[in-house]
Amino acid sequence: MPKIIGDSLPEHRARVRAKVFDALRNQLYERGFDAITLAGVAAEAGVGRTAMYNHFPDKEHLLVAFVEHEAADYVERLRAELAATTDPVQRLATFVRLQLRTLADYHLPPGSTLVSALAPATYRRVAAHADPITEQLRAALVDGVRSGLLPQQDPDIVVPMIMAALGARQVVDVPPGQLEDAIASAVSFVLRAVGVDRTATR
Repeated sequence: MPKIIGDSLPEHRARVRAKVFDALRNQLYERGFDAITLAGVAAEAGVGRTAMYNHFPDKEHLLVAFVEHEAADYVERLRAELAATTDPVQRLATFVRLQLRTLADYHLPPGSTLVSALAPATYRRVAAHADPITEQLRAALVDGVRSGLLPQQDPDIVVPMIMAALGARQVVDVPPGQLEDAIASAVSFVLRAVGVDRTATR
């Protein structure tokens, strides 16, 4: 019988998944998704291949589970930071900073992009985890308009434009000592773009 990690089966499963996700994270950002194998992830995680397949039947299922885990952690952190202020403009600024600092922390995977590496249905499942994130941006934007701090604008147009701008790797692809200045410039840009008429603060 395989050795149980922790005091219970649920704890064992949680610890195994954490080890597997750590290994996947390393390989994803070093080699790219198309170069990853379940056996390779299992070996780095120190998990038996049989146990690996019991948790994840293929690497697409592994990626979806990983994205769900990462997205849930990020959304929880995002909501907590945005809840620290009721000012919609400051919430927008906080959103931009957190998005860009997170982008700076994660290197883009080499190789093919996920949209070409995954089956369409799987990619849609992965992409859907951005929805709770964009909803936080939408809420701040709508609150800003309702409060009169922002001019009238269509969030269906503005939100995807902001998200596209915040996904530009070049914004944070700077020497570490220049990162905060780059983020501050991006915050000012986004706030001006939505009609804020005051200088953004860090």
